Amino acid sequence: MYLEVKNLVKSYNNSEIVINNLSFSVEQGQLISFVGESGSGKSTFLKCLSGLEIPNSGFISLNGEIINGDNVFVKPQNRKIGYVFQDYPLFPHLNIKENICFNLNDRYLKNFTKIIDLTNLDNLLKRYPHEISGGEQQRACIARALVKEPEIILADEPTGNLDPITSFELLKLLESVNHDGTAVLMASHNYNLIKGRGHRIMEVQQGILRNN
Repeated sequence: MYLEVKNLVKSYNNSEIVINNLSFSVEQGQLISFVGESGSGKSTFLKCLSGLEIPNSGFISLNGEIINGDNVFVKPQNRKIGYVFQDYPLFPHLNIKENICFNLNDRYLKNFTKIIDLTNLDNLLKRYPHEISGGEQQRACIARALVKEPEIILADEPTGNLDPITSFELLKLLESVNHDGTAVLMASHNYNLIKGRGHRIMEVQQGILRNN
């Protein structure tokens, strides 16, 4: 399996169990959607995969590398995972190009033109976040995640703050990312929005995944 999760447990304050003994796998190049209400555990699951949350126990491997396990915890910045948040966390004092290239290793600069073409940001690179729309900011966030050649993209409610037309366009972009061979895991509360997209839809209820 490309991404493999075994017996993942995450709780807060040693009492509130958010993810309970979860096992899950993804094949390379798949697009998987997770749908569930707020508080169901879908965002916590993505954050555990990315390293933004530390599981209480369990095993996670990506492309043959253990990133969570017994005495193993790979820091978020060292995981080959891109994360797209709901609220477009761009630096307000940097323009779009500077945001995408922030702290970027020179070896990734070769990807820049391709990523800009894919996300259709060429005319926005000199603008600042407050000068562009929410959908454009989210495209910039996707570009920033992609430019570092991640093995998987995690998108946590990426359309949550967008109107229906912009949401549709953004989902088409994520599908294009997936068609290029990058695995994509997306969390959403809106089943109608993601219905019929990708390879599989999983329903999340109290930290438990079910095929929909």
